[in-house]
Amino acid sequence: MFAYLKGVFSLKTPTVVHVDVHGVGYEVQVSLHTYSKIQNLDEGTLFTHLLIREDAHTLYGFYDKAEKEVFLHLLSVSGVGATTARMMLSSLHAEEVVKAILNGNVVLLESVKGIGKKTAQRIVLELRDKLAKTPVEVNISPLNHNSLDLDALTAMTALGIARNAAESAIKKARQINTEFAEVQELIKAALKCL
Repeated sequence: MFAYLKGVFSLKTPTVVHVDVHGVGYEVQVSLHTYSKIQNLDEGTLFTHLLIREDAHTLYGFYDKAEKEVFLHLLSVSGVGATTARMMLSSLHAEEVVKAILNGNVVLLESVKGIGKKTAQRIVLELRDKLAKTPVEVNISPLNHNSLDLDALTAMTALGIARNAAESAIKKARQINTEFAEVQELIKAALKCL
């Protein structure tokens, strides 16, 4: 319903922020990482997700789109609610959560307060393939500094190629030829390296 809120931060606490958008105040639940990014700002933008339940309408806010995307992925796991997802994103950065899921690092996920072994295993089981097929734009890939490589990676994962295999193929293609004028050329070369 609300994609983002842009306005004045009239109240900031480690868990709740009030955003004044042209005279309308929105109460937004935030993670500690989002709070740390905005604590010295007077105004800014928060990417939001409205969670509607029988007894409450709760707005969650995130400093960047990656954190919001990871939050939504976590909500899709059975047994993981908004409070648990927010706790995970307060304890770990979004890229750490994604990396832990992709690598099957159950121990790291368990280190979050309120996450037991079974829940951590369920998160890995339910999200590993999903995250490999539709990558979250977080800084865990060495390809992130090159937009042509990122476009190729996105296209290859959209074709159903696992993220790790696509990254490896793009790196191999780059070793053979460092100059690609268009993304299509890079994709064709990377597909040959699979």
